Amino acid sequence: MPGGGGPGPRMRGRRGTRGRAQRGDVRAAVLLLLAEEPMHGYQLMQAINDRSGGRWAPSPGAIYPTINQLEDEGLVAVTADAGRKLVTLTDSGREHVESLRSTVADPFHPFTGRAAGADLRGLLEQLHGAVREVGRSGTETQVAAAADILRDARRSVYLLLAADETEAAADADTDEGER
Repeated sequence: MPGGGGPGPRMRGRRGTRGRAQRGDVRAAVLLLLAEEPMHGYQLMQAINDRSGGRWAPSPGAIYPTINQLEDEGLVAVTADAGRKLVTLTDSGREHVESLRSTVADPFHPFTGRAAGADLRGLLEQLHGAVREVGRSGTETQVAAAADILRDARRSVYLLLAADETEAAADADTDEGER
């Protein structure tokens, strides 16, 4: 049903936004993981999910085409192992990974470089649930108050970034003044 907004498309869209990464990131992640040990496609998906603290969960539609492409390029070999396909780096794949380490950013850094314990996605989902409930069953006054709270929260979050920029500029001015 085009434009019907039924549960099917909405669920796909929501799942699709969770932990999306660029194609190159999937490729780099697969190569770096295979440099540690041979893995099956499912193991690669799980390892990426684990390394990102559950914030990046590539789908089979991202992993298996990447494996096929790497095999076509001669960077990995795929062999049957107990009814599943085991992916192993080739010698040229190992050389490629070594060159990647010096030129490509760690694909897991966006997930591991953040402060531990700050689950912004989870908090946002909880906030969304609360706002949705106010929208469904709140009075006009409650809905208006919730809108004000959300506007203020948005401004406050942006001010966090602006404060960091202002502090950095002030530090730079201080450093220049000391010369």
